[in-house]
Amino acid sequence: MPRLPLIDPAAATGRVKEIFDGPLKGKGLNIFKAMANSPAALDTYLGIAGALHNGTLSPKEREVVGLAMGEKSGCEYCTAAHTVIGKSLGLSDSAAIAARRGTGEDPKLAALAKFVVALDEKGGSVSDADLAAFIGAGYKVEQVPEVIAVYALQVFTNTFNIFNDTPLDFPAAPKV
Repeated sequence: MPRLPLIDPAAATGRVKEIFDGPLKGKGLNIFKAMANSPAALDTYLGIAGALHNGTLSPKEREVVGLAMGEKSGCEYCTAAHTVIGKSLGLSDSAAIAARRGTGEDPKLAALAKFVVALDEKGGSVSDADLAAFIGAGYKVEQVPEVIAVYALQVFTNTFNIFNDTPLDFPAAPKV
């Protein structure tokens, strides 16, 4: 049972109505319905996600970050969502599970997942070896801030969904 009311997009007013009629038109997911209790929080999510959409990381790479962080934080909602979205982007079931474990079948995606797990476990204080492994896998120094931004967005959504006990509107992710 969610802790916050789920705002029905059809009944929304003011800024929330503008958001549901605009960037979230047809996207009445429970995360957005709950986050809509604060138009500022919803705008924050949309602003960060929109900016990252224009970054250098591919959608699949952003989903790997989401999968690693969803598992790491124990966010059932986020793990389920990123599993479905990742699959739609070409991640196999085994690749999604590997990303959740902080590894991967593809060496570059594995390095990304491992780097994100290190960021989380070390509170941002990754070692030079962690950074070198990430760069050595084919990422650029210029992508590090972007990875940290994707990570931060995942911390926000994971924390929000865990706090809220947001009901799943995706199939549950397989157990790892």
